[in-house]
Amino acid sequence: MNEYVVEMKGIVKNFGQVQAVKDGEFTLKKGEIHSLIGENGAGKSTMMKLLYGMYPIDGGEITVKGETMGTITPKTAIEHGIGMVHQEFMLVNELTVLENIILGFEPKKGLTIDFEKARNEVERYIQQYDMAVQLDKKVSQISVGEAQRVEIIKTLMRGADIIILDEPTAVLTPQEARRLFEILNNLKQDGKSLVFISHKLNEVMEISDRISVMRQGMYMGTVDKEETSPLDLTKRMIGREVFLNIDKAHSQVGSTVLEVKDVWIPSQKETSKIRGMSFSVREGEIVGVAGIDGNGQSELVEAITGLRRVEKGSVILNGKDITNQTPRKVRESGLAHIPDDRNTRGLNRAMTIEENLIAVRLDQPPFTRGVLLNKKEQDSYAQQMVEQFDIRPADYHLPTSSLSGGNAQKVVVAREVSMNRKLLVASQPTRGVDIGAIELIRNTLEKAKKEGAAVLLISAELEEIISLSDRIIVIHEGKITGEMMAEEANENNLGLLMMGGTEAGKEEAV
Repeated sequence: MNEYVVEMKGIVKNFGQVQAVKDGEFTLKKGEIHSLIGENGAGKSTMMKLLYGMYPIDGGEITVKGETMGTITPKTAIEHGIGMVHQEFMLVNELTVLENIILGFEPKKGLTIDFEKARNEVERYIQQYDMAVQLDKKVSQISVGEAQRVEIIKTLMRGADIIILDEPTAVLTPQEARRLFEILNNLKQDGKSLVFISHKLNEVMEISDRISVMRQGMYMGTVDKEETSPLDLTKRMIGREVFLNIDKAHSQVGSTVLEVKDVWIPSQKETSKIRGMSFSVREGEIVGVAGIDGNGQSELVEAITGLRRVEKGSVILNGKDITNQTPRKVRESGLAHIPDDRNTRGLNRAMTIEENLIAVRLDQPPFTRGVLLNKKEQDSYAQQMVEQFDIRPADYHLPTSSLSGGNAQKVVVAREVSMNRKLLVASQPTRGVDIGAIELIRNTLEKAKKEGAAVLLISAELEEIISLSDRIIVIHEGKITGEMMAEEANENNLGLLMMGGTEAGKEEAV
């Protein structure tokens, strides 16, 4: 009997002229956790979307439970016991948890939905795998970790025994991630087969039985966890060693650049409203903001950058009150901004790489001569940025839509950091990018600090917050729950504060 429940051989997938997967391979055994890793654009997510039927394959063969598959759609994937938990949850905020779980698969009693039967079946999964969820709450009222458990239960309710998890810990606290790993191990012990896609090599080493590596669309091999290390995996992924531990410079801290004074910021979500927040950032320092996504980080950044109105309080930049000024006026006052969503706020995907690199300075010398554009200077600058930030492919005339997520993020970082502004607001700067891009972006932020910029860093990655920041503030439900120097911080005391703990609790958690 074949030991594999999934076999993917010689997989090819093209998107126009871009060959996303050239020679993909992947196997999955019953009752194992198999991690799939690689740089952005390596093809790992594409491989799993092919297995789930989100894209048709252009070449190769997929076998599920001994059956060679023809055309796969999400419907046929579900019928063969395949489920996928996406990085962006597919839940309806205004429906209850129970309604979300059974949506599209509602048990019927005559012409009506049999909610009692549905509840009993869902509670069986909750008890069997120890996945606490609140069935009668709206999805908008539950935590990110609980929403993820809802997604897992959804796949189980549809009969999945092969579950794909795409970057499942990207928005979780360390405590929630540990809780998720307990659940995944419970599922594994029950014979479920799990695919774990992640950029976090420490987590891959903790949770995996086997690990497969892809590089530039090609399969680079599979290893047992016991036979490898994070350093070995990094070399397999990108062909060289990577150094994520920044040699943090204790540069001379100068005058205050940003002051946030008792600001109150509205939000549609109750937990995201900013309530009387105050802090400052000085020249030559990185201040990190730690918190679970959805606790006011986006609202705070939008208020500072002119994208959201402040109800009360003030935002001072370089001694000037910029409260409720337009984004353009705020930029002119000395701000550069790496937004948390590069696609909606950071880039125009239809424009070229060059056009995005010069977008905020297109009307300024040397890119203009009077009323005319200076194409030679534009090309020269774009070439310089592409080389300095290792943007691939290096053809700056290509549309930005042709870039992988990590290379698209490099375009945003290159444009904003090269402006040499007094304040750099970096919101989730390494979210969804590979380990090589993470190294480059972190070193870029550290370099900006050394050159005297004030850097406000907002990140869901606690390891990133701790390694880059000089000071750290923690927010929960729109309020600051603690502030400390980076050398005092660890994942335990930050995680506790992120969940609403107190400074006293912080000491207990150390």
